[in-house]
Amino acid sequence: MSKVCEICGKGPKTGRTITRRGLAKKKGGVGKKITGNTKRVFTPNLQNVKAVVNKTVKTIKVCAKCLSAGKVKKY
Repeated sequence: MSKVCEICGKGPKTGRTITRRGLAKKKGGVGKKITGNTKRVFTPNLQNVKAVVNKTVKTIKVCAKCLSAGKVKKY
């Protein structure tokens, strides 16, 4: 299954989660230290929607941003 919006083409993006340890300097500590980086994937909020495409009804995957913007004519 593709994780891509069929209207705007928004898809998965890669990034990292950063694990930190310590107390912030403004709270009286010596500062935050990074103890680990873990790769992760940010996926768009896709919804399966029955929509009118080329005068026919199809089930397509659409991101929530396109749905709320009204870029899709729902059936």
